[in-house]
Amino acid sequence: MLSPSVADKPRQLPPAGAMLLSGVMPYTFRPAVESDIQAITDIYNASVVVGGATADLTPRTLDQRRAWVESHKPPYGVFVAESEGGQVIGFGSLSVFYDRAGYDGVTDLAYYIAPAWQGRGAGTFMLDNLLREARARHMRKACGIIFADNAGSIALMRRFGFTQFGLMPAAATDSTGTMRDMSYWYLDL
Repeated sequence: MLSPSVADKPRQLPPAGAMLLSGVMPYTFRPAVESDIQAITDIYNASVVVGGATADLTPRTLDQRRAWVESHKPPYGVFVAESEGGQVIGFGSLSVFYDRAGYDGVTDLAYYIAPAWQGRGAGTFMLDNLLREARARHMRKACGIIFADNAGSIALMRRFGFTQFGLMPAAATDSTGTMRDMSYWYLDL
């Protein structure tokens, strides 16, 4: 069962650095709970089917996504962004970077936004709040691994001050069968 800690309270716009675009509803950021698993699964699977955002080749089941969410033990976590009406429009995670004690304090950061909400400031909102959570949880570095042709995510990495530290050519295939280069990014927190 998922249960947020006392420090995990919903956050309303506008936090510093987040965008509220004209005509776009404000978003809420909070830890994921059990009732979010279906939306998390649907959003993730939409990115699997379209391709270009994940190296998973087949959609995940509800139980697989539930196990993934539940695997995030403090200081790591899974979070959702909601529309003003309470619809989950995206999710993000702070995950273990590498399972060795010497990497404690380094998090693998990832986020996915529902297709209908892309281009409306939700990715900026999500990344801003994930970085705030990482700092609040005393992480020292955030890393992101992104398909090198994912222009939207690359632009966000740059906007938030991430540095590209590597490029692995032809590293992963997506669900469309396209071989993709992977770019590696980090930010000192």
